[in-house]
Amino acid sequence: QLQAFGGGLVQAGGSLRLSCAASGRIYSSAVLGWFRQAPGKEREFVAFIRWNRESTYYADSVKGRFTISRDKQENTLFLQMNNLKPEDTAVYFCATGSQYSSQQVDYKNWGQGTLVTVSS
Repeated sequence: QLQAFGGGLVQAGGSLRLSCAASGRIYSSAVLGWFRQAPGKEREFVAFIRWNRESTYYADSVKGRFTISRDKQENTLFLQMNNLKPEDTAVYFCATGSQYSSQQVDYKNWGQGTLVTVSS
């Protein structure tokens, strides 16, 4: 089970750090991802990380501003978001899958989202 938290209201140019706590075992081969859904839009990929190798991949829209990481001891996934823009406003979701993928269909377990609002 996954639970995302850490969202909130921030001004453009600010930073937020999202966390995703996982209960239960995370297999070493698992891939953990962040997705987001803006109002009136479809959910989109943000970033993923391999649980045991720290291999990462980002959507072009967040590359250079967001950093995905994980703490294996605490079973927690993070998303550090810097230089936030109004277009980053969305509900952010964490999810687990078994392969490197930016496609939602490849992620089987989803947490409840956390809302990030960036004001201009």
